[in-house]
Amino acid sequence: MKRIEVFAPAKVNLSLHVTGRRTDGYHLLDSLVVFAPVGDRLVLRGADDWSLTVDGPEAEDVPTDGRNLALAAATLLGDAPRAALSLHKALPPASGIGGGSADAAAALRGMISLANDGTAGGDGAALDRHAPGILALGADIPMCLRSAPARVRGIGEDQSPVNLPPLPAVLVNPRRPVSTPEIFRRLECRDNPAMPDVLPPFPDAVALVAFLAGMRNDLEAPACAAQPAIVEVLAALRKRGGCRLARMSGSGATCFGLFDSNDEAEAAAAAISREHPGWWVAHGALGDMSGRAAPVRQ
Repeated sequence: MKRIEVFAPAKVNLSLHVTGRRTDGYHLLDSLVVFAPVGDRLVLRGADDWSLTVDGPEAEDVPTDGRNLALAAATLLGDAPRAALSLHKALPPASGIGGGSADAAAALRGMISLANDGTAGGDGAALDRHAPGILALGADIPMCLRSAPARVRGIGEDQSPVNLPPLPAVLVNPRRPVSTPEIFRRLECRDNPAMPDVLPPFPDAVALVAFLAGMRNDLEAPACAAQPAIVEVLAALRKRGGCRLARMSGSGATCFGLFDSNDEAEAAAAAISREHPGWWVAHGALGDMSGRAAPVRQ
């Protein structure tokens, strides 16, 4: 029986500028997005009918029916065979790092690979046919399909690849619920300045962090007001040696700290885990995926 394993990496919004709102209620964004070497894993096997099982440290309360984005995305490809999906959940759900969207993107990549006998042939054509349905399922899914650094505009459909150096980082989530609709409701200004039309070159991490220091996450202030634990997470990151920038990702509550070195990031993650054993903490070089998002036939 064919078995396809796909990595579903965490998405991190290094910047997130809310630049407007469409008449249908969707907000317009301008965001610099990277992916982390931590994430969920999805295994797909050909089957007579659809099914989904979920395990892992973050599996509690994750639905296994059509409410799960991975299963919903897999069934979008009507011309593909049916499959049994097994999701190992390592990312906290609803945490601002695209866990559900990453799982959905992994399901789409895996289904295409399963249909093509383990190869990636025809990916673009299949995804183009189902692009409206994919975007309707989740605005973050198109960017998660590539799992590569990008400048993302519009509601998530306008993507431009960017060359970014790897960023040693720590990711922290306080395990407190944050409602994305509530955060957008709390947003006082929806017509904020975008990033520069032309991004400068980023020859190294120092240059990139210096640029990011002048950018924003427009959802951070309303999220901190709605969930004060985010303020505590940012303070815990900022006090660590070597932390050059701490910011919230997406609509929260996960925050990231950017460090001078991988060793400093690892030390900071260990210290935060000791001081806050109930928090979810991970570390790694953002943007350094080393091909981990590609489907693997086994």
